[in-house]
Amino acid sequence: MINKQNLWFVTLFSLILVLGIYYVSMDDEALATLASDKEASKEVIEVKDSDVLVALRVAEDEEIMKAMQNYQDILLDEAATLEEKNNAYDALQALNTAKGEVEKLEKLIKDTYNYDCFVKINGDSISVVVSAKEHSTEIANKIIRSVQAVYDTQKYITVKFES
Repeated sequence: MINKQNLWFVTLFSLILVLGIYYVSMDDEALATLASDKEASKEVIEVKDSDVLVALRVAEDEEIMKAMQNYQDILLDEAATLEEKNNAYDALQALNTAKGEVEKLEKLIKDTYNYDCFVKINGDSISVVVSAKEHSTEIANKIIRSVQAVYDTQKYITVKFES
């Protein structure tokens, strides 16, 4: 009797065999068409303003997800002490709070000044990257004042324009 593992092996082997025979039996025109499709897909891609912000957001999200995964691993680890688990839980809460603050600041800048932006909070420092063609110190100062108005304590706020 054939078990499931043998059945899967025979099925996949048959599929590979059929695809191999199909590839070998293709004529030269079909192969040339496939090769020209690969060359056509190697186009130059222009980077837009919003692409820079998206790249920054993706990089930040990856860092946050790695940190969250590390903290969750500590929480689920049976060998971890109670103090380590408490610290990991507090750090997870801090990450979630910071993410909420970032979203709130981005929404504030978008609603007030109508600029797409990226905000990164690292302790007492806040970095704002604004996607705008116009680089104005007046706008930067207004953004800094708006962001500082959200907090009771003094923050170190930087504004960078990407055009």
